[in-house]
Amino acid sequence: MLCPVDASGREDSQERAGYRRSTGSTRGEARRRELLDRVTDDLAVNGLVDFSLRRAARAAGTTHKVLLYYFAGADDLLRQAVFRLRERRIDKGLAAATHGAGEKTLAQRIRAVWPILVGDESRVLDQAMGLAMYDPSRHVELGRGASNQYLPSLVSLCPEHWSEQRKLEVAEMVLATLRGFLVDRLTTENPAGVEAGFAALTRALDREEAAPD
Repeated sequence: MLCPVDASGREDSQERAGYRRSTGSTRGEARRRELLDRVTDDLAVNGLVDFSLRRAARAAGTTHKVLLYYFAGADDLLRQAVFRLRERRIDKGLAAATHGAGEKTLAQRIRAVWPILVGDESRVLDQAMGLAMYDPSRHVELGRGASNQYLPSLVSLCPEHWSEQRKLEVAEMVLATLRGFLVDRLTTENPAGVEAGFAALTRALDREEAAPD
């Protein structure tokens, strides 16, 4: 069962007023990005359970007060780290989908993306979605932001000659279906069923691509 993020992450609510945030300078942004990448690396290995500002500071090799200079608090840092982890996943997926010579069909591109979706980032990003459902008042952005990140990439994999509306409709369908497969993979212990469903999805995409505009 997914445990909530460590409540000690709320320690910043009393302290953060004494610290100003990064002003967006080039140097400040580079430092913020460096810290975020280190925290994201820790998140990828250790997951969201018991995440706190002090744990993040240890992972980043700094103090929680320094993190409060660059981030609005533990929840903000967690949200940005999850966002960064999804960015990494998306970059890997797009690279896999477009790798190799020759034009790939949409179904072939989605097949190439699937191993990335069940790869290293899967466990933590699934935890993030669970946390958004467990405590939506606090963590709704962990789930709400996911579609905004994934959909543009899925749209970009669709055939160029499709209308933007058609691309978006198919991308929405693919995203919802893949999410269902990921949940089934975690909860049903029926990999054969997931693979069968995935095969049916790719056949449906082949039919969609063959249909007239």
